[in-house]
Amino acid sequence: MKSEMICAGFGGQGVLTIGKFMVKAGMVEGKNVSWLPSYGPEMRGGTANVSTVISDKPVGSPIISYPDIVIALNQPSIDKFGYNIKAGGLLIYNEDMCPNGIDRDDIDIVKAPMSSIAIEIGSARVLNMVAIGIIIGRTGLVKIETMLDSIAPLKKKAPELYEMNVLAIEKGFEIGKKL
Repeated sequence: MKSEMICAGFGGQGVLTIGKFMVKAGMVEGKNVSWLPSYGPEMRGGTANVSTVISDKPVGSPIISYPDIVIALNQPSIDKFGYNIKAGGLLIYNEDMCPNGIDRDDIDIVKAPMSSIAIEIGSARVLNMVAIGIIIGRTGLVKIETMLDSIAPLKKKAPELYEMNVLAIEKGFEIGKKL
């Protein structure tokens, strides 16, 4: 098993955190991983993306040209990375911020109103956790229990945010399983 994934969106949407939590969970499960962030000089609002690899075998390179999976939190991310997804791959995108989607019939596409779901839960800040739940529900790359354990330190630091993150991951997981 080897999965190459690119997560992309605007700075401030938690794109790098998606990759970080996915590789952290992969490491806990004994998998080989790599995490390579890329972002513009802006603090928020600029573009950001992260390349992650989760594999049963050693990772030869963190650079991904043709990913198996793309998570796009905005339309420019689909426009930039959506056409490089390998045939048979997966695109997960935030329907709220991707009005044009993509015109491909050779990949699996999961679209969900991630921004709306996050706001419904109580904070736009949990958008990335909705995405993580969808990734796990759709791919099974890591176990949901492992992911929930990895956010457990938030319980003491920010209990309200922790509860929202758990709910966001669970809602995303349901969407990933369903679609």
